[in-house]
Amino acid sequence: MSLTSSFRPVLQGAAIVLSLGAATALHAAYPDKPVKLIVTFVPGGGADLLARYLAKELSASLKQPVVVENKPGAGGLIGIDAGLAAAPDGYTLTLISSSYTVNPSLYKLKFDPVTGITPIVQASSGPLLIVTPPNFPARTVPELIALAKSKPGDINYASSGLGSIIHLATERFDSMAGIRMTHIPYKGGGNAQTDLMAGQVDVYFAATASALPHVASGKMRAVAVTTPKRIAALPQVPTVAESGLPGYDATLWYGLIGPKGMPQDIVDRLNKEVNVILKTDGAKEKLLADGAEPAGGTPAQFRDTIQKEIGVWGAIVKKLDIKPE
Repeated sequence: MSLTSSFRPVLQGAAIVLSLGAATALHAAYPDKPVKLIVTFVPGGGADLLARYLAKELSASLKQPVVVENKPGAGGLIGIDAGLAAAPDGYTLTLISSSYTVNPSLYKLKFDPVTGITPIVQASSGPLLIVTPPNFPARTVPELIALAKSKPGDINYASSGLGSIIHLATERFDSMAGIRMTHIPYKGGGNAQTDLMAGQVDVYFAATASALPHVASGKMRAVAVTTPKRIAALPQVPTVAESGLPGYDATLWYGLIGPKGMPQDIVDRLNKEVNVILKTDGAKEKLLADGAEPAGGTPAQFRDTIQKEIGVWGAIVKKLDIKPE
């Protein structure tokens, strides 16, 4: 055996170590340029408000600008597809909502919703808030149900898009109440709320954070929250379950994902930074004031939540026979 050949494994091993060291050093410098955060809905809705808060806090902790870019449409799929098509280098992130777990039951996706992404962290969890224009005749859930039964199809409801969690939560409400309201899908919560305040639509299951200021100003009326417990921000507003539909529950959450194949050290860094932010008094106060709670946790826990809820909402889509319009 030649001297060269005897040293070849050693040299190869050294090359691998050096390569891994260089990669680690490269990732350790992350981020060295601005990070893009894609929001899958229009400005002004709950997703946008949370994204801009996280972007502000992450900009400080990462010491690089985190820039929010709104890409609405198709129940969030336009923004999600754009985010997943980016390089998996940590410089393009996407904020998804629970609507993400409804899409696989309604659309033929270009990717696997569990294995075709990099889950990073769940950021928040909270209820939807059923709101109406202030002059709408029904002030409670029983009154809304009675009015809808007396005028089948005449009452319309807005959603932030076909297949959104808001769409499914409202359809589940209709099914359990034995009523039929007419669906008017929008490209995001901001536009839906604007038309609701203008009296163009009758009912909206809103992201609580975006609806609260309008409820406080009297431009909307809060009817009920969709989770089993009342919220501190509106303790006087009952739950749907206690208002005559026991067992009703619809939770709105938001979280960060990236393209498949992101380096683990970058995923861990982002997960750590968001968890630190969510544990601050400022984040807790903001989310509680917005009717939500900090979530946090590991990437694996977020992946498990996504996988579980795909099954839950898929069963509801099948039971109610909801089709893309």
